[in-house]
Amino acid sequence: MDILIADDHELVRDTICAFLEREPDVRVVTASDFAEAIERIDAQGPFDLVILDYNMPGMDGLEGLARAKEHNKGNPVGIISGTANRSVAEEALAAGAAGFLPKTIAAKSLIHAVRFMVAGEQYAPLDFMRAPSGENENPLAAKLSKRETEVLGGLVRGASNKEIARELDLQEVTVKLHVKTLCRKLQARNRTHAAMIAKDAGMF
Repeated sequence: MDILIADDHELVRDTICAFLEREPDVRVVTASDFAEAIERIDAQGPFDLVILDYNMPGMDGLEGLARAKEHNKGNPVGIISGTANRSVAEEALAAGAAGFLPKTIAAKSLIHAVRFMVAGEQYAPLDFMRAPSGENENPLAAKLSKRETEVLGGLVRGASNKEIARELDLQEVTVKLHVKTLCRKLQARNRTHAAMIAKDAGMF
């Protein structure tokens, strides 16, 4: 099985790869953002399965899903996320995603999910989908606005305020204010500590 994992967080990519490559019949290719994912699909695909991070740069939610499916010649494309709730998962599945994987998924379940999606079935964890809307949302993410979550993602990647500002089309001073607010909300000592808290909580 040839699988493409696209996620802008290196730790997530490496962890998923480590789990999947334990399987003798699995070959994994990675991408760090949506544009690179499309390049990989065009150059090395179609893949038996593509898994896209819902919030990575360039993804643009369900629009990115549709584009990836088109480039992957109709082969399965699934979504992974550390922040999306059940309603987002339902929308993705309704739009034709092969599956929805929360980043908290166990290794054994991940491998099962991948094989399920490659076989042409739709996968989503039952406990996640049965929970009342909002109950399965990451409790840390629930404290933050969408913009704060985007800035926090930049901190997790180790980006500077200037880089985050350019990526999100914001003023650098605005990013500084968001970082200050994030540290207060997360009770973090500094930006590095905030990133560590987010990683430990499974947000990214």
